[in-house]
Amino acid sequence: MASAPATGKWLITLSVMIPTLLEILDTSIANVALGHIQGSLSAGQDEVTWVLTSYLVSNAVVIPMSGWLARIMGRKNYLMASVTVFTLASMLCGLAQSLETLVLFRIIQGLGGGGLQPMSQAILLETFPPRQRGLAMAIFAMGAVLGPILGPLLGGYITDNYSWIWIFYINVPLGIVALMMCWTFIFDPPYQERRVAGEKVDYMGLALLSVGLGCLQVVLDKGQGEDWFASEQIVILSVLAAVCLTALVWWELRQENPIINLRIFRVRNFAAGNVVMFFGFFAFFGSIVLLPMYLQNLMGYTSYLAGLVLGPSGAIMLLLLPFVGKLTEKIDARLLLCFGLTVSGLSLVYMSRFTLQIDIGTAIMGRNIQAIGIAFFFVPLSYLTMAYIPRERMNNASALFNLLRNLGGSFGTAFVTTVLARRAQVHQHHLVEHLTPYDTPFIQAREALTAGLGDPMAAAGMIYRYAQQQAAYMAYVDVFHLQALFFFGLAIFMWIIRRPDHGTHLPEGMH
Repeated sequence: MASAPATGKWLITLSVMIPTLLEILDTSIANVALGHIQGSLSAGQDEVTWVLTSYLVSNAVVIPMSGWLARIMGRKNYLMASVTVFTLASMLCGLAQSLETLVLFRIIQGLGGGGLQPMSQAILLETFPPRQRGLAMAIFAMGAVLGPILGPLLGGYITDNYSWIWIFYINVPLGIVALMMCWTFIFDPPYQERRVAGEKVDYMGLALLSVGLGCLQVVLDKGQGEDWFASEQIVILSVLAAVCLTALVWWELRQENPIINLRIFRVRNFAAGNVVMFFGFFAFFGSIVLLPMYLQNLMGYTSYLAGLVLGPSGAIMLLLLPFVGKLTEKIDARLLLCFGLTVSGLSLVYMSRFTLQIDIGTAIMGRNIQAIGIAFFFVPLSYLTMAYIPRERMNNASALFNLLRNLGGSFGTAFVTTVLARRAQVHQHHLVEHLTPYDTPFIQAREALTAGLGDPMAAAGMIYRYAQQQAAYMAYVDVFHLQALFFFGLAIFMWIIRRPDHGTHLPEGMH
């Protein structure tokens, strides 16, 4: 099918990006409102986190099966159903009077919104001609990359100035506008895969996918809080996830009409691109979590000040993403990707040299360098990964691509929080070894503080707290270095990706 006319192309883009941005914002917009929700609904601290977990779990389950659902229902019908369910569930979340009902409506909201990311990406890739796919992915990246950054900022502003219920109500009018635009401007292409009459539903694949991904997402979200495999619940969920996902791969490769078509990984660019995407978002999301924690926990920044550090980087990405998209039309996208991965790694090396005395400008500079790297990472990678996928397979490919992107972020967040806690313990152990009556620097410091405070115990306590702060600081440095290594390794690995020639043929056995 020929690409859409210029005017129609941008109306289609707006139609799919409004609901997609809303859905991505909702993965993080409630993070800063948990305290308000907890007080309003009289919930416990551990219980209220299910407001976040429930949405992520239902989202993770739906994303990979969205291509199948589009084939069963028709993509336009599925897209409109997703927007409708997401919008209605958002309204019900605002109306919830108890934690249980709020979690239930968040599950429904996640089920409705899960298909929006892959469907939007597939529609954009088909709407723009092959040479402009980089520009299409730049537009998609504005939602995929900026959403997690803007979510906490917007959520904090709305919660502080109005009420937490408005972080959900804000979706309703925008969702209605998106629904009307999808109904008007989105149409199913003639080449789209459709369900064949009499085709059996892959119920086994559906069950394995739902249980496996659901359990995995709970493990990643709750693991650190439950001390990982010290918790019987985490062990059981991990075993269930491993068994179900392993069985899913075996089962789906033997089905004629699977829920998810894993044969598409025979395309080298798609397979390699997904590896780079998984580990790239692993390192990227980990660093998104890391820097605000560093500023708030170690340097005493408020949430607002930490948000100010992130804000300029969002503006830089907004400016750079379309520019990078246009560059893919003129420059080998692999060079752009290598540059983006290298700069992303260098930004983390820069952050690893932070001290506890840095000013806010230094923190902003670290994030700004990273923003440049991520802009040159996401767009070329999406373009390269999808270069050899034919249009009729785009729904399935986009679903898998978005699943691995989201899982990379979840694994990265779990990795960062876990390694940070473990390394802080190691460094604290080594530092405390020197806080003895036989250590001359410790004795001198305690005597100097005792002279000022007049209390030896208070002086010793102050030294111990300082040692804890230093241990935490060194742990952050360790994790910054680890995340940088991921990016540098990917900058080497990515060269197995082929330069696109806009081919559209799949290997034998793919169909």
